[in-house]
Amino acid sequence: MSLLAEALRERVCRANLDLVARGLVMETFGNVSGADRDGGIFVIKASGVPYDQLTAEHMVPISIETGLPLETRFRPSSDTPTHHEIYRAFSCGGVAHTHSEYATAFAQARTPVLCMGTTHADYFRGTIPVTRPMTSEEVQTDYERNTGLVIIETFETLGLSAEDVAAALVANHGPFTWGRDASEAVERAAVLEYLARMERTRRLLDPDASPPEDYLVNKHFNRKHGKDAYYGQKRGAGRSSLT
Repeated sequence: MSLLAEALRERVCRANLDLVARGLVMETFGNVSGADRDGGIFVIKASGVPYDQLTAEHMVPISIETGLPLETRFRPSSDTPTHHEIYRAFSCGGVAHTHSEYATAFAQARTPVLCMGTTHADYFRGTIPVTRPMTSEEVQTDYERNTGLVIIETFETLGLSAEDVAAALVANHGPFTWGRDASEAVERAAVLEYLARMERTRRLLDPDASPPEDYLVNKHFNRKHGKDAYYGQKRGAGRSSLT
């Protein structure tokens, strides 16, 4: 593998360990991948390796073109075909999947995480959607690939931008998030879990509360994202905090 690919492995390994540090996984649930678009590869956590044993060597390189492993020393995550479809459809450089408690509870309830305030709008321009339930045929045939395809179908059906709302809940399964790189995908997974927890509390306080106006949502999203963003420092000058 090239030096660039080795550096990618190191970064993706750190991102996977960050899932643990942020309390987003238990046992061997969850995985993160990161892509080198110019090199035509992404790397992903090896299947079933305990996080306390995880090293950069356990990051398996996958061809973006074919979705097939480029090495056979370790078996890649069983969710690799899902990541592959997301890379093929969305212009992202990192994908994270967790079974974090609150976001997964919303997925299991087949309930979107509504955008009810500026905390949500700082990261996602609108509701985090939930996919339709997968059919028996989709589950029995190419299950993981179809998981990716049902995410993509959801965005197409709802007319959503994968850059504006970089997350989805797969019905009865759990959350997937994506970003410019593996680190940002994990950050969004952490924020999604926080938002799901807040949304649960909001529903207990007032299930009929009104959502914010679009102009407020757009203001908070646009000041952090896109060409006219003015919040925080330029990328590479240090990561900004949540507020």
